[in-house]
Amino acid sequence: MATRLGLDDHVTLLLHSGAVLHDAAGRAGLGAPVPTCPRWDVRALVTHQGMVHRWAAAHLRGEKDHDTQASVTAAAAAPDLLAWFAAGLDALTATIAATPDDAEAMVFLKDAPPPRRFWARRQAHETTIHSADALAAALGRVPVAADLDIAAELAADGVDELLSGFITRGRGKLSTDEPYTIAVRATDTGDAWTLRVEPDSLTTTAGAGAGGPADAELSGTALQLYLGLWNRGDELTATGRANVLRDWRAQVRVRWS
Repeated sequence: MATRLGLDDHVTLLLHSGAVLHDAAGRAGLGAPVPTCPRWDVRALVTHQGMVHRWAAAHLRGEKDHDTQASVTAAAAAPDLLAWFAAGLDALTATIAATPDDAEAMVFLKDAPPPRRFWARRQAHETTIHSADALAAALGRVPVAADLDIAAELAADGVDELLSGFITRGRGKLSTDEPYTIAVRATDTGDAWTLRVEPDSLTTTAGAGAGGPADAELSGTALQLYLGLWNRGDELTATGRANVLRDWRAQVRVRWS
């Protein structure tokens, strides 16, 4: 799960997306529904992301007994939830800055980079996807790529993290009785991935055409793929195997646990 980007790229994205989330949440109002996360309102969204920022920082500091519920309780008691969120983001970026490159800490994705790089990348994309949720609340609709100011190479990096790290894990991935392949192609950056979906496994190979012609293809710009594959956008183009996008929407779910 290598990345072409550097630590500074991910920290810059984290700060940018945190600001977008903060601003959009303020415009929407804490009681507004979140179209991309139907069970949440903005208060729940901000609480979740603020909790995750504190959880990530705790792992980087080597804390193995961090209490996530304490963060949820603190969020509920905070007189200004958005200020509480901003404080957590500041603490996370300060922790990333202070963490040595060779620090040991928990990581949880396949072929993960060293902890400092892993958590900067993970929280950059975590926060970006949830900033799209906040934008959805402010706009009252599912966002489109044009709503987000995210560079194509950053979006492609997020697609790679999802395809190479998340969906190759044991939960929240495609299932099938008969093996098939999906080509995923970014029309603007030229990035491509080939997914091999089998009854008991899913593997991702960077590049197009691995293993021969694909049975289905999902394509779009890198940002359209980023939003669409995280189930935050509807601008993907699906060809080949019937219902491949419907199955993705139904089966690929990354949940907090």
